[in-house]
Order: sequence, then structure tokens, then C-alpha cells
Amino acid sequence: MKIGIVGGTGDIGEGMTMRLSPVFNVVVGSREQEKAEVSCTAARETLKNRGQDCTLHGVSNQGAVDEADIVILAIPFKHVVPTLSTLHGFEDKIVISPVNPMEKQDHFVFVPPPEGSAALLIKKLLPKDARLCCAFNTIAANRWKALDEELAYSVPVCSDDEDAKHQVMELVNRVSKLQAFNAGPLAVSPMIESLTPLVLNIARYNKMHDVGIQFR
Repeated sequence: MKIGIVGGTGDIGEGMTMRLSPVFNVVVGSREQEKAEVSCTAARETLKNRGQDCTLHGVSNQGAVDEADIVILAIPFKHVVPTLSTLHGFEDKIVISPVNPMEKQDHFVFVPPPEGSAALLIKKLLPKDARLCCAFNTIAANRWKALDEELAYSVPVCSDDEDAKHQVMELVNRVSKLQAFNAGPLAVSPMIESLTPLVLNIARYNKMHDVGIQFR
């Protein structure tokens, strides 16, 4: 399974790269291929120093889409429309959205688009036969990068494509100590995305460092 990360040189993308590349073949995408190559070199060195082998290489964002079986959109919400408007080739591919539309005011606020969620907006922007799933939304960038710590979180996954959803759940379950849960159809995505500002507010107001969700 080859995983492409669009926006792979951002904070979340870099953390995902280091967590996923020891397990999967990862293609790191960026607006500038050179930047992706530099990021991959740094990730290889970090993982080598930890005694971990990895499989990854850097390309453009379009290259990440072209080469991958599963595409992760590791981009901020404000970049969703401009980024996807420059990309093509999503037909029949599994696409994962960990995107959360939120703002930091005096506290974190869920600010969805008119469609109701980032995932539902992305669905409108992708070809009809793209297989969109919502997953990884509640894992912060600094948690992905904290390689000395296990990711012991629950990950709700929703999609209108049952086969794609189960493939993504299998992917989730192979990363650290993450545990995937079937959250239903893509219509559930507003509830999943709104968990992130809630978690951030809990962390802030309770002076907590590591806050996530776990289902028992």
C-alpha cells in the first residue's frame, strides 16, 4: 500500500510521515518538490537515529496523488480549496481528510463551511468516484511528532464507502497504538471535526499537555 501525503511538509504532514513510513511506502508531497525532498531527508535521518527503517520519497503534491493508493490531505482548512483546485487524478482513490475547520479566538471555535464540515466540502471538490473518508482529526501535530510517545488514542472514521472506510480503519490500527472506530457515514463528519476544538479547549483550560479521545 502506497500512501501519498498532500501537504506533507507541514507540521501534521511531517509527523505523519515519520509515523507512517516505517510501516508503509510513503510519498511526501509539497507545492515545491525540493522542499519535500529535504523533508524526507530529515525524516530518514531522524528515524535512522532511532533504529527504524523507512520507505519514503518527496514529490510535488500532484506527484503524491498520482503515485498513491491512499491520499491524505494534511492541509489547513484555509488551503483546501486553493490546493484541490490545482490537483487532479483522485478518481477511484481513497482520500483521507483529517481537516478541521476551526479558529482560535479567546478560545477554539468550530467554524464549518456552509456544507457543514470540511469533509463534506472536500466531497464536492473531488470527482464523484473518489472514495473519501474522514479520519485522524483529533490527533494534534505535536502528538504526531512526539516519537518517543505512543499514540494511544481512539480514531473515529466515517465514510459513505464501506470498503474504503474499512481499509482506512486497518491503516489506522497499524499506526502506534491507535484504535479505529466505525463512526458511520460521511454525514457524521461535522461531529468528528468539532471534537478537535473541544479537545484543545479542555487542554487549555485544564492546563493539560496530552489530551485526546478514547472509547472504552
